Amino acid sequence: MAARTRRRGDQLVAALYESVLAELDEVGLGRLTMEGVARRAATAKTTLYRRWPTPEALLLEAIGAAYPVEQPSPAADDLRGDLIRALELMLEWARHPSARAVQAILADRRRVPELTAGLHEVFDASGRRFTATVLHHYARLGQLDPALLTPVVEDIGEALVFKHGLDTGEEPGRERLAEIVDQAILPAVGIGR
Repeated sequence: MAARTRRRGDQLVAALYESVLAELDEVGLGRLTMEGVARRAATAKTTLYRRWPTPEALLLEAIGAAYPVEQPSPAADDLRGDLIRALELMLEWARHPSARAVQAILADRRRVPELTAGLHEVFDASGRRFTATVLHHYARLGQLDPALLTPVVEDIGEALVFKHGLDTGEEPGRERLAEIVDQAILPAVGIGR
């Protein structure tokens, strides 16, 4: 009985996450309300207020729940493959409504600095940052020099993926991701020089 109740609770929370992201897509950040989310989720707004004080708190939690977790190879035996997979995971997440929510928050960062700070707390608390996660995993296992993992090096892959999107209007394919890894990230950490 307890497992069934917990499962229903998890399903409700997942539906509320989906609803807050859909509501944000439809009305925008400035018009996001608990009433709108509750209406979309077909639930009472008191249900939402029991757990979240504001729609922004619900939104941040929904973003955190949807943000993917990288799984580098435990043996640290495929750095190149793990980096390519991390960039593919980033692109997969970029298609999710939570990525659009992040974009909405960052686009409005001057008006909602507290929400932007909350967003950074969500990501910092999780420690999940695509290629940086992979690089630090390999450094912890002695495969990379941790001194080479500067903030710039951590961001190279993601920055080049975004630049490709800006330049072409399209996502980079697997071949371009491999080029980013082979020609930028690996040389930056002392591999392939």
